[in-house]
Amino acid sequence: MTRPEKTARALIKWGADRFDEAGLVYGHGTDNALDEAASLVLHSLAIGYDQPDSVLDEKLSDTDYVRARELLERRVNTRRPAAYLMDEAWFAGMPFFVDERVLVPRSPIAELIAARFEPWIDPDRVDRIVDIGTGSGCIAIACAAAFPQAIVDATDVSCDALDVARINIARHGLEGRVNPVESDLFSALDGKSYDIIVSNPPYVSREEVEQLADEYHHEPASGLLAGEDGLDIVVRMLKESAKYLAADGILVVEVGYSHEALQAQYPEVPFVWLDFEKGGAGVFLLEAAVLAHYQPIFDSVALQRGTN
Repeated sequence: MTRPEKTARALIKWGADRFDEAGLVYGHGTDNALDEAASLVLHSLAIGYDQPDSVLDEKLSDTDYVRARELLERRVNTRRPAAYLMDEAWFAGMPFFVDERVLVPRSPIAELIAARFEPWIDPDRVDRIVDIGTGSGCIAIACAAAFPQAIVDATDVSCDALDVARINIARHGLEGRVNPVESDLFSALDGKSYDIIVSNPPYVSREEVEQLADEYHHEPASGLLAGEDGLDIVVRMLKESAKYLAADGILVVEVGYSHEALQAQYPEVPFVWLDFEKGGAGVFLLEAAVLAHYQPIFDSVALQRGTN
């Protein structure tokens, strides 16, 4: 391909064409070549999305031009998600530091947080929230922003992930309100009770992981793989959650494409599958009373699967 003109607009167009030619796969913040190229070029040139459109047509210095073009080429040559190349991803309207120690934030749960989980709970009475499997800390931090009166525990079994979460907690000035906790699900939370338990845990089946595009294999496998059918973690969560949920609390969990397998595993359980205006699916909600009612089933399935 011929070299683009030395403007941001020309670089974005050139990058999108290059991405299409290379057959890149998206899904870590953008869903098309043009938006992916734009995010990388604007980041490289420190051009904010709020700047006037005319900025895109200003002639670039040789240094800026080379830096932006090389970043586009790195996206093609490495197949690394753009977020890892920029060390940044946006979630719920907030920026987060990310690298290969954590998944790139992209959960539809952001829409629920923006709505403060209404109408499922009265947001004014929410005092304690826990984000199970916090990764970068994006869900926990977004919840803290949406519920300024609440204390949020952010748990993860990965020390590396918690190191990233701490960076983001400090970045958003939430030390003391968002608490990183090393915990295998609820193992370090004995005696605590929460108004909201929210989680985007690993839920991808082994077969699906093996079929994922190269971009996804840059993410930590432990944040994706959850056994042969993708249910190992959520089965444990369903068994254990009632003990930590307030009497009028809610459990919200993303299971993605494993939602059919989950419903088949628990045909009696009336999962509430949530709809999203901005896209996304595979997120269920259970109220505390429902969770408690079906506890014998959750215990039995966990025993049968050997995931106690």
